Amino acid sequence: MSRLILFNKPYQVLSQFTDGAGRQTLANFLRAPGFRAAGRLDYDSEGLLLLTDDGQLQHQIADPARKMWKTYWVQVEGCPTAADLKALRNGLTLKDGPTLPAKARCIEAPAALWPRDPPIRVRKNKPTSWLELSIQEGRNRQVRRMTAAIEYPTLRLIRASIGEWSLQDLSPGDSRQLEVDMSRPRRGYNRRHD
Repeated sequence: MSRLILFNKPYQVLSQFTDGAGRQTLANFLRAPGFRAAGRLDYDSEGLLLLTDDGQLQHQIADPARKMWKTYWVQVEGCPTAADLKALRNGLTLKDGPTLPAKARCIEAPAALWPRDPPIRVRKNKPTSWLELSIQEGRNRQVRRMTAAIEYPTLRLIRASIGEWSLQDLSPGDSRQLEVDMSRPRRGYNRRHD
């Protein structure tokens, strides 16, 4: 059995345990000797980060060739149309090439949403809306670049799930440790555990 930590990474926390510039890191929230992040989550993004002490499991989760679905809750400036969502679903061409087709839909603000500190910037004359966006890639700042490409800048980005693992009821800065059976094939789709 391998060990896996599900961590709800707060806003403006690095996805690593050390930083020479004095920014908050995983070490401010976790004591996990031998654990490493399986993938990354940008400093200004929030939500699910997986850590493991098993190099094989880390590779299995982070390997782009496995195309594991990652689902994000994305607050954008403006209200995307059906045509905008279709563009995301068909795949977009970004500066580093075409994206794979995404799963995209408009949603209400997630029920389990926590306040962000500091809050997002709000412009009185510009409404905001929420998308649920699932991708199978993990390019640098990909979700932000995808919403910008359809002209809806991302204001807040929260990763809700990676493959079968989800945030569930984890508050920012909280974690949960699981044991994972490496002999069981990993699935790349989203499955919520209650």
